Amino acid sequence: MTTASTPSESLNHRPEDWQQGIVRYPDPAIEALDKRFISYRHGNAAVERLFTGCRWAEGPVWFGDARCLIWSDIPNNRMLRWNEESGAVSVFRSLSHNSNGNTRDRQGRLVTCEHSSRRVTRTEHDGSITVLMDSYGGKRLNAPNDVVVHSDGSIWFTDPGYGILLNYEGQRAEAELPNRVYRLEPESGAVTVVADDFLRPNGLCFSPDESLLYIVDTGRSHDPDGPSHIRVFNVTDDNRLRSGRVFVDMGVGGADGIRCDEDGNLWAAAGWGGPGYDGVHCYAPDGARIGQIHLPEVCANLCFGGVKKNRLFMAASQSIYSVYVETVGAQKP
Repeated sequence: MTTASTPSESLNHRPEDWQQGIVRYPDPAIEALDKRFISYRHGNAAVERLFTGCRWAEGPVWFGDARCLIWSDIPNNRMLRWNEESGAVSVFRSLSHNSNGNTRDRQGRLVTCEHSSRRVTRTEHDGSITVLMDSYGGKRLNAPNDVVVHSDGSIWFTDPGYGILLNYEGQRAEAELPNRVYRLEPESGAVTVVADDFLRPNGLCFSPDESLLYIVDTGRSHDPDGPSHIRVFNVTDDNRLRSGRVFVDMGVGGADGIRCDEDGNLWAAAGWGGPGYDGVHCYAPDGARIGQIHLPEVCANLCFGGVKKNRLFMAASQSIYSVYVETVGAQKP
């Protein structure tokens, strides 16, 4: 793993400094556990740390038209922006209502889950903010966590309530609703509860053809006997979830944010398992773990981006990392 250097640092040719921040190719942090992963790994691409200085980085989302990455720093109540051309990091939004997960809709607008305001919002092209949903059945949402947008424009999000458990990432409060997964039609305002049998529903993503929906349950984070797995469901023509089953059990740690690539592989942010576990786990469609990207921090979420959409960005605890891979994300707003 290497840390991106500034122009002045790259001109430093003192022999005693040559090994600082240098990683011999292939980067040992990118591990193939199955021959199916080899085609996705570049021998001369290293894991790079682009920024550090967050308290808990989450919800990275790529804006190709602006060539920037935007993500949440939940405890610091702000959103940050990294510019791909200059490498500069600036504040995108402060105060952010302890924002967590982010994505873009089919019109390129930012959709955000907010902890302290307990709502899902959309940032319009003019910068104004529209509240998409903050209640259900007359009761406040708990604390929306992660979000994806279907090709039909519907917004699917999880509401596990982490943002009301403590003041650190939101505002302590009593839950008014069960922990659920919702589907929202922004134009009509129609809302459907698509899953209500999770202890702590967290990251979620669609398969490339949107016939499957993967959902993480991080229930073990607050219950030692709770689940720590990723489930997968068939998505019916009437937008219901059927035939739910465990796709993979995360073992000693847990998954958080997840994304599918164009081949249907699932890339899962992983953490709380210690060195050798924390980072990103890549699973083939059959559930086999075929590759791993080792990080020195717990990874919370990830997304594909970059000019060719072949750069994996990883929000990991205090830092943002990236690595080039030979695939692109399944979701293409």
